[in-house]
Amino acid sequence: MKTTRRHFLKTTALALGMPTIIRASALGKNGAVAPSNRIVLAGIGIGPRGREDLKAFLLNPEVQFVAIADCQETRREVVRVTANRHHGNQDCVKTRDMYEVLGRADIDAVLIATGDRWHALLSILAAKAGKDIYCEKPCSMTIRESQELADATKRYGRVFQAGTQRRNVDNFMFAADLARSGKLGKIHTVHAGILKLEESHKWLPAEPEPSPDVVDWDRWLGPAPWRPFNKDYVNGRWRGYYDFHGGAALPEWGAHTIDLCQWGASADDTVPVEYEADGETIYGRYPNGVKLVMRRAGFKGEGNWVVPGTCPIRYEGDEGWVEAADTGKIAVSSPKLLEKGAPAPMAGTDPTKHVRDFLNCVKSRAKPAANADVTRRGHIVSHAASIGWRLGRKVQFDPVTESFVNDADANRMCSRARRAPWHV
Repeated sequence: MKTTRRHFLKTTALALGMPTIIRASALGKNGAVAPSNRIVLAGIGIGPRGREDLKAFLLNPEVQFVAIADCQETRREVVRVTANRHHGNQDCVKTRDMYEVLGRADIDAVLIATGDRWHALLSILAAKAGKDIYCEKPCSMTIRESQELADATKRYGRVFQAGTQRRNVDNFMFAADLARSGKLGKIHTVHAGILKLEESHKWLPAEPEPSPDVVDWDRWLGPAPWRPFNKDYVNGRWRGYYDFHGGAALPEWGAHTIDLCQWGASADDTVPVEYEADGETIYGRYPNGVKLVMRRAGFKGEGNWVVPGTCPIRYEGDEGWVEAADTGKIAVSSPKLLEKGAPAPMAGTDPTKHVRDFLNCVKSRAKPAANADVTRRGHIVSHAASIGWRLGRKVQFDPVTESFVNDADANRMCSRARRAPWHV
């Protein structure tokens, strides 16, 4: 039989398993990222905030988003279409079972943006499955969950980034740098903006439960106590209900601003040793005597805040003070503190730099700005303050044992039972 040189080369290549054509994208050419440098990402519970995070992830060419798990069909379909349109393919799949995502060996990292009740448990399950984790805040419902989450990411060697993006937002970084540099003198007081201290144990009226393919209500509840379905819960109006929300304005808002006070006070390795509520303000005291003031924050500078905007913080030292808020603005006690100029305005809700920090650490295996240890202590402060407020009295806390001192009532409030079968 006659054969041509071209036929011989083609059949030989096939027999040896060699491709006849190698795409430029596989080699990282023409602006593409080679497969060896890609970070394969999946999402679990992607609603409005999660989609903002996803946009930030998709700005990075090495990210390949391949799967979405969500209890609600409308949400998982929006994310699937968004990812496939961005990548120009149909590779992103959808499911209502997060275990299908966690069981995929090709997935490197997960974006978790469910409601608060799921954050810690899903992060622990993801760590066990060998995934790196970007998790929206607050990342825990209790002190115990804060500890379990940090312990699990360390045990399984995973990179964890809490969605406390203000650690990578310019004006907040500038303020923390001023406080930590000594330019304000010795720091004596740090202020965290919080919301009204309130919580609800009520149930909304029962409504007909939809098909699990539309809304999987049992999966939506997850580890939270059972209650009848109401569409308002799944439409984002679950906040304020104790079973879903951690309690009061803490840790919801505390996860935003108390975290920043920990940072500015150089206290990421400790927590306050006492907490006492006075009306709508909660006071804490660190082991070195620095005061933490958790007080009401308005959107336009109400409540004696200089800088307007959500999530305001203030650092005060012997020689000056600085404030920052989500408007991207900053205020200082003296123009000399701005000799090098104020940072360019950047919205406090912008996760772009925070996501980039996470991706860099996925590659380098370094700790990101809002790593699990930082998150553990910042969240413990929020929960401890909330417990003191709910008990209506001063409470003492030991930063070493991470427990309340001689206070059985407070220590019983450090954990909650999880609804079966959702457990660590």
